[in-house]
Amino acid sequence: MAITVVGSVAYDSIETPAGRRERCLGGAATYFSLAASYFTNVRVIAVVGEDFGPEQEAVFAARNIDTRGIERAPGKSFFWEGSYLENINEAKTHNTELNVFASFEPKIPDAYRDSDFLFLANIDPVLQRRVRDAMPGVKLVAGDTMNYWIKDHRPALLEVLKGLDVLLINDTEARMLAGNTNLVQAARGVMALGPRALVVKHGEYGATLFHEITPKGRKAELHTFRAPALPLKEVIDPTGAGDSFAGGFFGYLASQLEPTPAAWRHAMFYGGVMGSYACERFGTERLQQISRSEIDARFNLFREITHLD
Repeated sequence: MAITVVGSVAYDSIETPAGRRERCLGGAATYFSLAASYFTNVRVIAVVGEDFGPEQEAVFAARNIDTRGIERAPGKSFFWEGSYLENINEAKTHNTELNVFASFEPKIPDAYRDSDFLFLANIDPVLQRRVRDAMPGVKLVAGDTMNYWIKDHRPALLEVLKGLDVLLINDTEARMLAGNTNLVQAARGVMALGPRALVVKHGEYGATLFHEITPKGRKAELHTFRAPALPLKEVIDPTGAGDSFAGGFFGYLASQLEPTPAAWRHAMFYGGVMGSYACERFGTERLQQISRSEIDARFNLFREITHLD
């Protein structure tokens, strides 16, 4: 099974209480693809500038990630600069330079069109919909968005939601999208817009899955499953944790023959595992270094800390 992800491949300059790093490899598609690559095949659609060289390409190649969909354009790659000095859970943006990303028009290689899974990372919903419409044969489509698109581009976003199977957003975004401060009612409101499943990320407090199940002979019911976050001794850099969660979550689902209820619950834990690894080093450093055996060991640790009997 293969996942195609469309999103940003970028450079980040990051400062946290643990230090500072200049021009780390980053971007939503980068974090997602690295995390998902430990579970299944991944293909990337993005755009980079002339500053994206062999060193950055090697990061993807080391995980056997297909980069034929990464367009090289004249100019510089997307750049973001931020800090977490005031609150480790909330980034303060100092500079954003869209550069070649400002004119991004996703191009889907023919080799990608047989993908079974599609992930629409946090980009303009107009672009998300174009990619979705161009890949009608995928089995499962998941997507991400943010408060900017919810607030200022709502009509375009609502069109995207109609074509999603799963939406992954944080709790503030879920409440904003549904116009309801109660999370359960907000989840129902968001799912009424199209997605049949909603994953609400709570940062250091884990994530909640909402999806409908239909017991035999009964009406559909809203099923809720809460997965914790792993308590970390030290958070070096939380940048990309949410995208890494999405990669672990969707990558695991893609590795399963059927999306059973058990598979969805396991996927929530694997999402938490990959999000926790992303926080342990600056940028994508930790995601590049782990092994599948380490991932499974941490998954078992998640099971232990949540086991009641």
